[in-house]
Amino acid sequence: MDLSNGSPVITDPMAMGQQLMGVLPSNMMPFSVMAGGYSSAGGAGVSVSRRKIEEVLVNGLLDAMKSSSPRKKHNVVFGQENLPEEDPAYSAWMQTKCPSALASFKPIVATAQGKKIAVFLDYDGTLSPIVDDPDKAVMSPVMRAAVRNVAKQFPAAIVSGRSRKKVLEFVKLKELCYAGSHGMDIMTSSANYKHNTEKGKEANLFQPAREFLPMIDEVSKSLLEVTSGIEGASVENNKFCVSVHYRNVDEKDWKLVARLVNEVLEDFPRLKVTNGRMVLEVRPVIDWDKGKAVEFLLQSLGLSDSGSVIPIYIGDDRTDEDAFKVLRERNCGYGILVSQVPKETEAFYSLRDPSEVMEFLNSLVRWKKHSI
Repeated sequence: MDLSNGSPVITDPMAMGQQLMGVLPSNMMPFSVMAGGYSSAGGAGVSVSRRKIEEVLVNGLLDAMKSSSPRKKHNVVFGQENLPEEDPAYSAWMQTKCPSALASFKPIVATAQGKKIAVFLDYDGTLSPIVDDPDKAVMSPVMRAAVRNVAKQFPAAIVSGRSRKKVLEFVKLKELCYAGSHGMDIMTSSANYKHNTEKGKEANLFQPAREFLPMIDEVSKSLLEVTSGIEGASVENNKFCVSVHYRNVDEKDWKLVARLVNEVLEDFPRLKVTNGRMVLEVRPVIDWDKGKAVEFLLQSLGLSDSGSVIPIYIGDDRTDEDAFKVLRERNCGYGILVSQVPKETEAFYSLRDPSEVMEFLNSLVRWKKHSI
């Protein structure tokens, strides 16, 4: 990575994280029913009210699952997606709301003249295609080469919902920072950067949800048990969050998945459920997300000056919207959404799929080499 102003060493990661987290809002509640929230002397009437509330919550979660998980066919061979004929709605969306980052490449890099670019990348659906088996979401050799080349030229990080260990196993590159569990497990290592000093070679670790580890393990076991009878359902423990995948579940059983997840979370009031692409994410109720992780990484790497740094964040999931929003609110940098369908987004630009992501990354590297 090119960090000409010295090595990026986190001097006090906990203090920095506390500044970003602030105080948890009193109205920040989990999506699920709060455990014990219905005990009353109301008898049968309270029982009926509880059932009604639970049904509303389950139906709300089911609606969110459907809206965030469009059934689109995809070819799992990287770079060989079978795209349908151009969708007029998608074309209009690109023209009016979220232009192609490839078509807009010159204007993007024009704003970076005399500044540093920092690159943040989601993994699933961004660097690898979405596949039916999450354990087989492997990165292609050509994409790995593209990411490695980017990391040689720019400060770069992977920000994923996967566990940090799992995404590192997929990416297999030591030149980057890694933020797993939606940014709740961040590791930077100054030994991987240029201009490092002997004093700062150790890895720096920041885990704002560390106290939740026993709870996450417990809820992961419970979810694995209750969903074991649903064909196609799978549970993935991502250390600081738990993913319940329903991509291979018959749609008629989605409501059952939502109900079981909600029932389990009744016993865990400090956890909440959010939704992504064909996945429900069980996460701690803390004021931390991918946007906070990006801010933390920018600060820890000495890149928080919005006047001299252009962060670029590329992602495809609803959880990436937190990072897009941070860049928009900072009025600095660009969020790039990876999508083949029009979506409401905080991103400035779009790319269709991982093959276009790779093309964009290669263009960044070529631009940097020619601008030196």
